[in-house]
Amino acid sequence: MANMIKDYKLIIFDWDGTLMNSIDRIVSSMQNAAILSQLTKPSVEHVKEIIGLSLPAAVTTLFPDNSAEQTMALVAQYKHQYVEVNNTPAPLFNDAIALLTRLQQEQKLLAVATGKGRVGLERVFQATQTGHFFHASRCADEAKSKPHPDMLLSLLDELNVPKSQAIMIGDTSHDLKMALTAGIDSIGVTFGVHDREVLSEYNPRAIVDSLTELQPLLLS
Repeated sequence: MANMIKDYKLIIFDWDGTLMNSIDRIVSSMQNAAILSQLTKPSVEHVKEIIGLSLPAAVTTLFPDNSAEQTMALVAQYKHQYVEVNNTPAPLFNDAIALLTRLQQEQKLLAVATGKGRVGLERVFQATQTGHFFHASRCADEAKSKPHPDMLLSLLDELNVPKSQAIMIGDTSHDLKMALTAGIDSIGVTFGVHDREVLSEYNPRAIVDSLTELQPLLLS
């Protein structure tokens, strides 16, 4: 694990659970939204399983019997809880800024592929002052939901990078399955949603336990 895997031109990050420690806030916001919508409170484990999906897909997965109107109402309630009500901290993970800075210094192309909507991603870019690191991004309201490869293929096309020179970094099966389906390499991180056993099912080039471990894999 001490040596660079490959000299990738483009490094694509998931956001929640990979760069930002926002899982507890997502879980509690979804649980509160369900209660306020008079639905059965989903378990922590069930909510974690939908992190990374687009919000409509996530809500439909959690509550498959909901009508379209109920789904959209719950989506709206979740957004209200996450943005305006919930004060659970959602900081960047340790060494996120240091890693992004080092990659930028080495003139790597950086991108984000996230289950967040565009408004949500721009909000956290502003809050964390990280938007300047990224050359492109794709959000759940701009492409098909993970694990469909649409986000990645669109980023490759925009940045004119072949599949062989790109890698996806994420914490969920949705991220790594998306990469596998798109035909690009991936690295799994264990400090988000899924553990090493789950991530290993999608043939990542490596699995790491911290962002600090990523740097020697991505840089010589």
